[in-house]
Amino acid sequence: MSAATQSSVTPSKCAAALDIAKAQGRPALIGYLPAGYPDVETSIAAGIALANNGADIIEIGIPYSDPVMDGPVIQAATTQALANGFRVASVFDVVAGITAATNAVVVVMTYWNPVLRLGVDEFSARLAQAGGAGLITPDLIPDEAAEWFAASDKYGLDRIFLVAPSSSAERMAHAVESSRGFVYAVSIMGVTGARTSVSSAAQSVVTAAREAGAEHVCVGLGVSTAEHVREIGAYADGVIVGTALVAALRDGGPEGVGALAADLSKGLTRTPATLTAKDQH
Repeated sequence: MSAATQSSVTPSKCAAALDIAKAQGRPALIGYLPAGYPDVETSIAAGIALANNGADIIEIGIPYSDPVMDGPVIQAATTQALANGFRVASVFDVVAGITAATNAVVVVMTYWNPVLRLGVDEFSARLAQAGGAGLITPDLIPDEAAEWFAASDKYGLDRIFLVAPSSSAERMAHAVESSRGFVYAVSIMGVTGARTSVSSAAQSVVTAAREAGAEHVCVGLGVSTAEHVREIGAYADGVIVGTALVAALRDGGPEGVGALAADLSKGLTRTPATLTAKDQH
């Protein structure tokens, strides 16, 4: 089977999860956790707790020594994971551990250098073998992703590119066209971190992505409460929570992650005012 043929018959796991949530009249809950924090076994347990308490999609981040997008909470966690001996190959153990125990869709979020070091084809093959659905690549632009296009098609993986308030119409269109699964809409210009309110730019980024042809758009950066989830879920297909979950893992272990996920899930029901006529039938 050729790469193109496999890609054409391999359904997107992320899109399927988002479609199921939409059919239930709600946005999907997407949670981020670093692989290997504080160790591999605990990060697997935390991912399972996240899935068992309402997360539809789980992002597993690869700890990286120069995390340009990460705020202080995630930086501290990934620094600890690296100090405790985390190696890139261990991410496949984390993905496999979560996918074996839950029905959640698991994607890996990573800067591109670790993928290059292992080899794009090798990384993709091992991710698919572990049950992973695809990659979120914050520092990879479609213009430089030829190897990733080939490998993701070959192994049937989703490729999730980021768009932001600063994205030009041309860049937005290119990212949307290049993505499979969903488009990751960054709600703010800056690093990750829990915030008290949702950026007003978030909805405009989602609108621009939809106008560029995106079928599924999920919003991340700054989401930390059930009210944030409800607010963003009124217009986005999925709501991404990261820093708040990492802090919960730091302070309360996997049980803390499960408790926060359950609380965040309370925001998944769209209020009647946000339902369209189509949704109400």
